[in-house]
Amino acid sequence: MITKIQKWGNSQGLRFSREILNEASISIGEEVDVTVSKGEIIVKPISRNRGKYRLKDLIAKMPEHYKVSEENWGKPMGKEIW
Repeated sequence: MITKIQKWGNSQGLRFSREILNEASISIGEEVDVTVSKGEIIVKPISRNRGKYRLKDLIAKMPEHYKVSEENWGKPMGKEIW
């Protein structure tokens, strides 16, 4: 795909086609890592794992007979409404 750098306000931008983004597994609004190596600009998707752990893995570690319960955080302090 051939494209060109365009001016957007005080910045410069490069547009990617939907096909290019799909092939790179990058979604609109997603953060990417941009680096330069040997005169080439490299754009990589940041890992889809947003945090240190995956929810699916954490749930798998829960005891089999775990029951959800309400926590007592104490009396309200300040002007919050409970």
